[in-house]
Amino acid sequence: MNPAESTSPDPVQIELEALGRQVDRLLDTVRRLSEENRSLRHSQEQLSGERASLLARNEQARSRVEAMIQRLKSLESNG
Repeated sequence: MNPAESTSPDPVQIELEALGRQVDRLLDTVRRLSEENRSLRHSQEQLSGERASLLARNEQARSRVEAMIQRLKSLESNG
């Protein structure tokens, strides 16, 4: 009897097919995680840019308030 004609499943073939399915699942997971990582990095870059902009605006506002306080003190001492 030829092994290719055998009706009983070959344990090695079964194991290889199971490993193949596991590799496919792992590849899918790697692809999904890679895409998620790319998306998160993009979001992080955007948030870092927004944070820098907000810090700059905050510093400008602080400088304006300090300048107003100095003008008020100057007016107070002259009045």
